[in-house]
Amino acid sequence: MKEIYIVAKDSTYQKFEVLKSNRNKRYKYNEFLVEGVRSLKEAAANNWNIKSLIYDKNNLSDWAKEMIRDVKTKENFCLTGELMKDLSGKEDTSELMAIIEMREDKLENVELSKNPFIVLFDRPSNKGNLGTIIRSCDALGADMLIITGHAVDLYDPDVVVSAMGSFFNLPVVRIEDNKDLYDFVDGLRKKYSDFTIYGTTAHKEYPIYNSDFTKPLMLMLGNETMGLNKAFKEYCDKLCTIPMDEGSYASSFNVACAASIMMYEITRQRKLGLEI
Repeated sequence: MKEIYIVAKDSTYQKFEVLKSNRNKRYKYNEFLVEGVRSLKEAAANNWNIKSLIYDKNNLSDWAKEMIRDVKTKENFCLTGELMKDLSGKEDTSELMAIIEMREDKLENVELSKNPFIVLFDRPSNKGNLGTIIRSCDALGADMLIITGHAVDLYDPDVVVSAMGSFFNLPVVRIEDNKDLYDFVDGLRKKYSDFTIYGTTAHKEYPIYNSDFTKPLMLMLGNETMGLNKAFKEYCDKLCTIPMDEGSYASSFNVACAASIMMYEITRQRKLGLEI
């Protein structure tokens, strides 16, 4: 591994900046910039392709030195303390950042459990919500998260940070053509005769506690503003809702809150072996 020293905001440094700020350039290079101890540890533990590490050689903890020693890269970049400060998105400058290769979006690459629990998020428009849902999917045992339609960038730094390390532990697949999704579901229906698609809605439909989540399933979550699109609603086997208190002014939850509640109910039923 060779080390390249960067002492000014040259073309190499400018590439680091655009990987943070420019969605189109991220996809041009098929790379994204990551910082944060938890994220870097999980990226390494889950065998993401870490192409380069970025650091100030004069400001490294034992942990950072171990990462630099153990992670196999072709080249690393040594920046001045001032350049690290300018590049870092944290109040306390990160001591270590990484350039990581994006993963290929293929549904068939994801290994599902014996009783699949799949979550789909339709056209997410908020970075924090997407990151939070990734974290909840990971925490509550989902096999994978599927993202459909025109959405916020999965590899945006705000999404990665808000996922708190779960980003690198949970398979997330982006789908541009709904036909790919329908073909995938057709295969699941052939394999699992009781496979069920549950859609979410704020309107009064099946309460989640009256829905049987113990069987193989997909949970479809709608866009923050418009909800689940019409085609997906019609594609669902059932639409379910979280009942609100009769005296409540609120008519619905934030999508990330609703997703976490519904996923918890799925996990609760499965752990108890409940049949509704």
